[in-house]
Amino acid sequence: MAIKSETLTRQSTTPNSSSDQIDSIDPILHILRIIPFSFLHLPRLRLKLPSLSLPSPMTVFSLILLTYFMVVSGIVYDVIVEPPGIGSTQDPRTGAVKPVVFLAGRVNGQYIIEGLSSGFMFLLGGVGIILMDLALDKNRDRSVRVSYASAGIASVVIAYIMSMLFIRIKIPAYLRS
Repeated sequence: MAIKSETLTRQSTTPNSSSDQIDSIDPILHILRIIPFSFLHLPRLRLKLPSLSLPSPMTVFSLILLTYFMVVSGIVYDVIVEPPGIGSTQDPRTGAVKPVVFLAGRVNGQYIIEGLSSGFMFLLGGVGIILMDLALDKNRDRSVRVSYASAGIASVVIAYIMSMLFIRIKIPAYLRS
């Protein structure tokens, strides 16, 4: 493909145009560019660079745990879809409106409270596993290790039972023959 003549003329003039502005023989431009900088000087600044210290391990752990809770609770889903915080249903006998926490029958939908409660149960199970891991430390006193182990086992059992209950409410025929 042949190069157009307009492109050739633009390419030939652009490198020289910047040097023409610097090497101008105009005395007013020379005065405006040189004279103010002959008596103005840069100040000597003594700026300190900010020193950033690393956060403590507990701070990092707390941020990761909070992020885990938000992810498993479905915060992204809640922001995008904007579901109601809690649902309601009408009682067929009395006609009264009852609050509903779980969106039954829809696996891919949730109320905000449903997501937060499920996320809390997952978080409770994770903290229980961490407590059981802390119970294995031989440097701790025996009573502290027993306390950690019992609290960890109780947390994991409660989280499992409640999560299975949540699933059975959400999907009524789950794991039933």
